[in-house]
Amino acid sequence: MENKFKYTSDNKRYHTLTYYYKEKFNAKVCKVSLNANFTCPNIDGKVGFGGCIYCSKLGSGDYAGNPNESLITQFEKGKELMQRKWPNAKFIAYFQANTNTYAPLNKLKSCFEPFIERDDCIGLSIATRSDSITNLCLDYLEDISKRTYLIVELGLQTIHEKTSKLINRCSTLDNFDNMVRKLKERNINVVVHIINGLPYETEEMMIETVKHLNNLKIDGIKIHMLGVLKNTPLEKYYHNHKFHILTKEEYVNIVVKQLEYLNEEIVIHRLTEDPDPNDLIEPTWLTKKFTILNEIDKIMSTRDLYQGDKLK
Repeated sequence: MENKFKYTSDNKRYHTLTYYYKEKFNAKVCKVSLNANFTCPNIDGKVGFGGCIYCSKLGSGDYAGNPNESLITQFEKGKELMQRKWPNAKFIAYFQANTNTYAPLNKLKSCFEPFIERDDCIGLSIATRSDSITNLCLDYLEDISKRTYLIVELGLQTIHEKTSKLINRCSTLDNFDNMVRKLKERNINVVVHIINGLPYETEEMMIETVKHLNNLKIDGIKIHMLGVLKNTPLEKYYHNHKFHILTKEEYVNIVVKQLEYLNEEIVIHRLTEDPDPNDLIEPTWLTKKFTILNEIDKIMSTRDLYQGDKLK
């Protein structure tokens, strides 16, 4: 079937990140993952202890740089590796591990400013929590956005309060919604992380999370599959309760349905988790990233589906 979707340059039937970057920067764009050695408010006791139950010891920064090295060294090493494959690529400094606005303003400036000034860095992507952006930080993020390309990545995971308590998110949906609105009022790009397969959530609940995001006018989304990793509270919970882990087929079908309900202007930054195989307990199929992506493409093509179809 002919692909008529306007936000892609290949066979994808959703708004691809490759297309978005090509239109905006006319180049291949790579994100260099960094670890600035921040912590989180639900680890250090400000709002909770232990962190989210699925989070690895590296604070979801398993592929970020070495925190014992300077941020500049981390960036240059990551850039060098990527240039071997994409010699003409442009680069974004991606502050990935833990909560990257959870610090005094002078600390944030010492981390972010060196990359704003670099000619080989076209922008910043800052992963954080909605409850960890002060008014002073908001002002600073707005200032950054006027000087370089900026994305703020917020972890939502789910809109459902019962699940939120179970995973120890320690922040409310109202807080999340309000922060997204504040960021958008300042014309800051917002990308939201959600997780499919959280304990006891139904397909309908996962689709409701996506529907909710349409109302917030977000710019992008990362869809993950829950992975049970070694040495996490989730590992212990899984062994004790044996909640249902989505099969690959279930996951793929849920993602396709979520895409149908997602506004076509929202950029798809990720459609599956990418765990370290050495740390992964379940599901083992999660290591087959390209198989998952190909299955999503196949179903959407076979059924002649496109992102946003359900909204039309």
